[in-house]
Amino acid sequence: MIYRENALSYDDYCRLRESVAWLNFSREQTEKALNNSLYTVIAEDDGKVVGMGRMTGDGLYYLIVDIVVQPDHQKKGIGSTIIDMMIDYVDRETPIGGRSSVQLTAEKGKETFYEKRGFKLIPHEHCGSGMRKIIRK
Repeated sequence: MIYRENALSYDDYCRLRESVAWLNFSREQTEKALNNSLYTVIAEDDGKVVGMGRMTGDGLYYLIVDIVVQPDHQKKGIGSTIIDMMIDYVDRETPIGGRSSVQLTAEKGKETFYEKRGFKLIPHEHCGSGMRKIIRK
């Protein structure tokens, strides 16, 4: 398995989302999002992209917005390596004396995967419930 940073293409992004039955966004939105991503990781097996992670952020708050591993490549440590690379990126970017918050919304049933990597379920003693709003046109 080869892991590469900041090499996520539009076609691979859409294909990976489809592989786990996630809806894609419009091409215009997707290309803008990929161009504005702070950090991405891809996992390649025999030259084919089989996993990805994408992160946005401003230096204080980081949001992991896409972690996808093709179903036939799951349970092989690929997602764990991608998450570890993302956390390492934030660690490198956090200055001595500073702090950073890494957030994500887990797919239902995948919470334990993230808890094993130090993420806490919300709500907890410091945070209320996560929330979201969808706008459709």
